[in-house]
Amino acid sequence: MPIVRNLGRAASQLLQSSGCGCGVSLVPVRGIGVSPRQVASDASFHSVTFSESDHPRVLITGGLGQLGVGLAKLLRKRFGKNNVILSDIRKPADNVFYSGPFIFADILDYKNLREIVVNNRITWLFHYSALLSAVGEANVPLARAVNITGLHNVLDIAAEHNLRLFVPSTIGAFGPTSPRDPTPDICIQRPRTIYGVSKVHAELMGEYYHYRYGLDFRCLRYPGIISADSQPGGGTTDYAVKIFHDAIKTGKFKCYLKPDTRLPMMYIDDCLKATLEVMEAPAESLTMRTYNINAMSFTPEELAQEVQKYVPELQVTYNVDQVRQAIADSWPMNFDDSNARRDWGWKHDYDLPELVTTMFSYLGSDSRIAQAN
Repeated sequence: MPIVRNLGRAASQLLQSSGCGCGVSLVPVRGIGVSPRQVASDASFHSVTFSESDHPRVLITGGLGQLGVGLAKLLRKRFGKNNVILSDIRKPADNVFYSGPFIFADILDYKNLREIVVNNRITWLFHYSALLSAVGEANVPLARAVNITGLHNVLDIAAEHNLRLFVPSTIGAFGPTSPRDPTPDICIQRPRTIYGVSKVHAELMGEYYHYRYGLDFRCLRYPGIISADSQPGGGTTDYAVKIFHDAIKTGKFKCYLKPDTRLPMMYIDDCLKATLEVMEAPAESLTMRTYNINAMSFTPEELAQEVQKYVPELQVTYNVDQVRQAIADSWPMNFDDSNARRDWGWKHDYDLPELVTTMFSYLGSDSRIAQAN
């Protein structure tokens, strides 16, 4: 099929493209077909609980994206370096390669992925491989293959081998008809991007596998994630990273969203902490399988005012990108994460002032940066 032959070429062309939501990694497409399924119609599976094993054996797919490397570092510190395997289809940087186990893993290669799980005695799987929203809209067949076919492979392997499976979702899973302030865990979603549709699909399929087969599926809806060690790539929430780079380099920042556009945000350390906490939570404490998590909610204007405490001469202008503004206007303004706080004790550490201080401390100082009072 022409579409199938073009998918691999499209993947390599889009590797450097950006989307919105959390940063994850692309995978190549070797062909779209029906993978062998090992799940019997009357099967019943139960994951080994955390208390029954000294340490989980962890596999992270799409591990070279925004979150994978940081998650691997956190998990290796907790469970031991050799118990956490990072995987992707790209060549890692030397510091990543030598920091712990790394292997090639293509989520569309069902047999190979299954061999990895079996040969390495994997018990936890973090599935970060996906095409983000902007990239997905540019190539819907590729996004459908990676985000949906890849997910089905992971679900079946996780069910067959009794894994505890984590799949992230994002604010992109909501749409213009969703309640926006606040957005509860359960409400109408109806996203209008293939990325958002695939995330709703992942949430519902994971929940179905949990109730149908006993799969220990866990999912968090991430807000916009901000980190100092990733470059802004043009995604809808990336302005909140770009402002720091521009403040230090040029002292001028042009924002593509309206100054009063409010979106939920989170510093990456809180995001990684929440991910580990929900995976370690006792199954009996979870009243649902997909949770909102939130830390702060701010507008570009509010962020700029906080940044100007460090760079008073920062000049901020607004040149609204109608496409990204439309996406932002369809997303939640604020997440209701009361269920996560009640069920497994979620509590964030970083509010807006702490976020700005931490970003500047990581990105370094400049002679133009003044000390905050």
